[in-house]
Amino acid sequence: MGSLMIVNASPRAPRSNSKQYIQMFREFFGADVYEYEVTKKQDARACAQAAGCTDVLLVFPLYADGLPVTLMCFLKQLAQQEFLTRPIVHVLVNCGFLEPRQNDVACDMVRLFCAQNGFSFGSVLRVGSGEAILTTPFAGLVKRKVKKLAQAVESGSPYSGSVTMPLPTWLYVRASAGYWLQYGAKNGLSKEQMATMQIEGRSE
Repeated sequence: MGSLMIVNASPRAPRSNSKQYIQMFREFFGADVYEYEVTKKQDARACAQAAGCTDVLLVFPLYADGLPVTLMCFLKQLAQQEFLTRPIVHVLVNCGFLEPRQNDVACDMVRLFCAQNGFSFGSVLRVGSGEAILTTPFAGLVKRKVKKLAQAVESGSPYSGSVTMPLPTWLYVRASAGYWLQYGAKNGLSKEQMATMQIEGRSE
C-alpha cells in the first residue's frame, strides 16, 4: 500500500457529513493520507498530487440519484491528468434514503468513469440514512463498515459493503418528516409553506 488521497467531494465539504466519514475512516487507516476538499476549487493541483498516490478515495453525498457536480468537475480534471501509474479509485457514498441501494447508480457512474479513463475501480461502501445515522445509536454500525473499507483499501483487497439504520421504512419516513418540520419551524416556515413549490418568494 502506498499513499492515499481522500477527496471530500461534498458541495459543503467543510461542514459536511462526508467530512465526518473521512475522520472516521482515518481512525482505521495507517498509511499516508492526503486530503482535498473540492470546495477549495484547486482541482488541477489536487490531481497533480494524486499522480503520486496509489489510491484515491472519493467521499460524497448522493445528489439527484447521481454525482454532485463538484465531483464531476474533479473527475474531469483527473481524466486529463498524466500518470505513470493510475491510482485505484474507491468510493464512500451516503444518501438520505433509508436504502443503501439508492447509491448504486452513483457508484456505476464512477465505475464507468474508471472504465473509460483507464482507472481500476477498487472498494465501495454505500451508506443509507447517511444524514441521520451518525447521530443515532446505530452509528456503531457505520463505524464497523468504515473500518472494513479502510482495511480493504490499505490491504488492496476489494470490498463492497453497505449499511443503514435497521428500521422499517414507515418509521424512518415519519421520523424524517418530523425532523424537517422542526427544521422548517426554526426558520419560520409552516408545514403548508414547505409543501408548496414557492422558493424565496418565487413560484417555480
